[in-house]
Amino acid sequence: MRAGAASLAAAVLALTPAATPAAAEPASATAAGADLVSVALDGDSMSLRFRDAVQVSSGATGRDPADVVLGPDGGLAGRVPSGPAFAFLGRPGHAVWSLSAGDTGFPALDTTGVRPGAVIGDQVTLTLRSIEGPGRFSAYTLSAPGAVTPLFGSGPGAKRSVRLPAGTRTGGLVWTFDAAGDYQLTLSGSAALRTGETVRTEATYRVHVPAIEPAEQSLPAPLKPAARASAQAFAAPKTAAAPKPTAAPKLAAAPKAASTTAAGRQVISDGHVDMGPQLSGDSWTIRIKDDRSSPPVWRETADVVLQVKDKAKITVPAGVDFLGRPGEPVWVLPQTQQAGLVWPGWNTQHESVVSGVKGNVTWTLKGVDGPGRFTLFLTDSFGGEDVLFNSAKPFPQKLAIPLNTHTHGNWTFSKPGLYRLAVQMSGTTTGGKAVTDTKTLTIAVGDSTDPNPGFGPHSGGSGDDRPDQGGGGALPRTGAGWVLTAGAIGMLLVLVGVLLLLVSRRRRGNLGDARP
Repeated sequence: MRAGAASLAAAVLALTPAATPAAAEPASATAAGADLVSVALDGDSMSLRFRDAVQVSSGATGRDPADVVLGPDGGLAGRVPSGPAFAFLGRPGHAVWSLSAGDTGFPALDTTGVRPGAVIGDQVTLTLRSIEGPGRFSAYTLSAPGAVTPLFGSGPGAKRSVRLPAGTRTGGLVWTFDAAGDYQLTLSGSAALRTGETVRTEATYRVHVPAIEPAEQSLPAPLKPAARASAQAFAAPKTAAAPKPTAAPKLAAAPKAASTTAAGRQVISDGHVDMGPQLSGDSWTIRIKDDRSSPPVWRETADVVLQVKDKAKITVPAGVDFLGRPGEPVWVLPQTQQAGLVWPGWNTQHESVVSGVKGNVTWTLKGVDGPGRFTLFLTDSFGGEDVLFNSAKPFPQKLAIPLNTHTHGNWTFSKPGLYRLAVQMSGTTTGGKAVTDTKTLTIAVGDSTDPNPGFGPHSGGSGDDRPDQGGGGALPRTGAGWVLTAGAIGMLLVLVGVLLLLVSRRRRGNLGDARP
């Protein structure tokens, strides 16, 4: 009897369907510095992925967009600016929310996984197939100040697709929404192969938009000389609380930093470079991380001159007063990467710094020598500017940078010529020792400017601790340099002594002639 009951129970269990495991909740992800849409082609198969900032840096493939939820952290609540450039977002003053703050790293559209020559016309088409959500969606790019390019969206009259060049990364991408809630966007990618076949793929993005509560003051306060604690981020708060200040988002797990130091002078006019510190014991040194090679290498600042080509020359747009009068020329290395221009940034990601330093790293601009005005500022998703450094203001000017961060900004120069920036980075080791280094960052602006004199005696050296430049005015100090060398001072003293001796002898001779 018991055996029969046991057999019956076993049979019932066998017929009972197995419990379905609960589906994993999508992970929260930030768009800062990400390849928001990464299209790749493998033979006749196309894929569309999301790559966060760490995956972009390490070259990882990325994830299915359906496996992540973008937002609400890292975004920006704002209002549609006045003027025609942003009219596609709605009426001026209308509240909108951006998936990224922008000044902490715009996301990008990436087609580097599609080799040039693999598809007809070297173009990939990205299409907004459908959208579910409580409000309107818009996608656009920002490049130079005031340059806005609508891509696609769900609003009246908005395009539904855009063509992207193969083998490129289009930076400065902004996704905006005008109502709080959950959204699902289905995007498709397509391209025509050389065989005549068309390949397609699609993916669904999930975005959670928080309550849209723009800050009363959309732009940060003017730069306060010698007292700025950090770059002000435009991150939207989770609640009605004011945005918290930060220079850039911390990356969850930075890729292994390049450790090789390369020798040899380099004029860099294209590609990605970063300025950052390295720590060896208690020795702290500012170097340039050169990402033009794989793996990247670190170079001494004295061996590098950044060259700004005339391709970077634009006219000052209206409303950006710190750059000059509207219509005047200005050379801009933009916050987002552009082919044919050097793309300088700054980071505190070297392994020795992340593991050996506590607290923030302080970047101090001690002085600028050059023919015109230098500024460094961040742009947010709605075109607002946060000025970090401005050579028309008194020095020193300071910026706090959290550990394990990587940031890019807009570097501007008002006139062609050679610029030398006295930059200092300071920190405190985990052992409590204060460390600092001051170097010269040299930039040659304009096609007519010879970069080679930038490798001269003022190119910096280890422990090169130059004094601050005081004052302010319309332009920074100009001339051959802000420091008199010991030899020049000695020669000046000798000349003064000789003159005093000659004057003394002449006076004695005159006195002797006057005696009876």
